[in-house]
Amino acid sequence: MTIAAQSPGEPTASFASRVQGTLMGGALGDAFGYLVEFDSLAEITARYGPSGLVDLSQAQMPVHFSDDTQMTLYTLDGLLDVLEWANNGVGADINACQWLAYLRWFKTQGVPGAEHAPEQAPRWIDAQSVLHHQRHPGSACLSGLATGEMGTAFRPVNLDSKGCGTVMRSAPYGLLPNVEAETVYKMSSDAASLTHGHPSARQSSGAFSWLIHELVVGGLPLRAAAESARDRAAAEPSPDAELLARLAAALTLSTHDGEPLNGDSLTAALGLGWVAEEALAVALYAVLATAATSSSPVEHFLAAQRLAVNHSGDSDSTGSIAGNILGALYGEAALPPSWLTLCEAPALIRRLGADFIKLTTGE
Repeated sequence: MTIAAQSPGEPTASFASRVQGTLMGGALGDAFGYLVEFDSLAEITARYGPSGLVDLSQAQMPVHFSDDTQMTLYTLDGLLDVLEWANNGVGADINACQWLAYLRWFKTQGVPGAEHAPEQAPRWIDAQSVLHHQRHPGSACLSGLATGEMGTAFRPVNLDSKGCGTVMRSAPYGLLPNVEAETVYKMSSDAASLTHGHPSARQSSGAFSWLIHELVVGGLPLRAAAESARDRAAAEPSPDAELLARLAAALTLSTHDGEPLNGDSLTAALGLGWVAEEALAVALYAVLATAATSSSPVEHFLAAQRLAVNHSGDSDSTGSIAGNILGALYGEAALPPSWLTLCEAPALIRRLGADFIKLTTGE
């Protein structure tokens, strides 16, 4: 399966390349932002200079991804579970499989859970020691899973929670081929309800997965895909006003001439990224605002990442989401080769991506 090129002169990206690019791009952006996740902009520039953090090689320690990539990979494994059942001729409850996958991730975090929570037989991913580390997991993700209750849109856990822990894990839904975008939106928003109850958390996740799907499967150009995601969010029976406002601002501000918003001016306009709609808006703006001035996919990736993480907010989540979008847009052509040499557990990410490609395409 191939998708048309996104800009003149760019090579056509295959479906497989876009899958791997989405997963690896998210992991690289996550690792880049994780270096400064809890730092203010003043602290970032004091450590790295007036331009802030500009390259992954500036890490003074081994590079690690955060809970964002951990949960993204467990989202993917939940989908793999469903696909394996389907290939054996058995229909599976998608959200139940996803809940069981997140409960398996929850066990890796060493946090006590409910005794009545269901158990699933271990899967290959559970034996990967790199995932058995606490990398500042979101409190709502932990508390929602700790209840041992399967949250739904009609019976949510963490009723008022709208943290970005839903959006940052939701790219894999958008990678599903031969599935309508509306189905992708529903799967993603339903899965958000497993841990977060606020409408913005559900709708932001659905809109993000819709965006990824429109890039990878629909083959839309970047801005058209972003506008399509905004339109889908607006079509909700009760659309979240904050999400619509943030998406509208990201789309409008990214068309302005001159230097892009950056640092605290960016977060003043779109939010710090700790909640779902802000994280999506900051990441989307970073990708849109740097598209016209970038001469290659790698240059676009680097420019967008520098914009996405150099601020006083949730830098790993905004970097991760931006990386997912760029990988979906260009495929593996977006991934900086020097960053790939520093990536944590690339073989793990590629193995899960290859399993997904094989189960969805037979290749």
